[in-house]
Amino acid sequence: QVLMATREHRYRITVEHIATPREDQPLRGTLTFEDGNHDDLFRIVELQRAAGRFKSGDEAAAFAVGLKLLGEAVLRNRDDPLLQQLQGPLRDFIGQLKADNAARSNG
Repeated sequence: QVLMATREHRYRITVEHIATPREDQPLRGTLTFEDGNHDDLFRIVELQRAAGRFKSGDEAAAFAVGLKLLGEAVLRNRDDPLLQQLQGPLRDFIGQLKADNAARSNG
């Protein structure tokens, strides 16, 4: 398979439903979709796991991937009035997160 050059990292995201809160609820199977991101999600997950903020590596990964997918969707749809409300707060939050992660890694 030949990969074409792209301006973003491309990912196939798979969510597999493995348990329900009640026995009478059915499993929903698997959801798979593709998306892109300007950042290397694997590196972002590594950084969040290393920051030690979350109780588990899985929780850090869920946070990192969720935040990056949300941020990219907001950027791509920056003309949507509802999503515009997230742009400033999200940018500020990510800036603070990076600063906090840097402080954690420096000591």
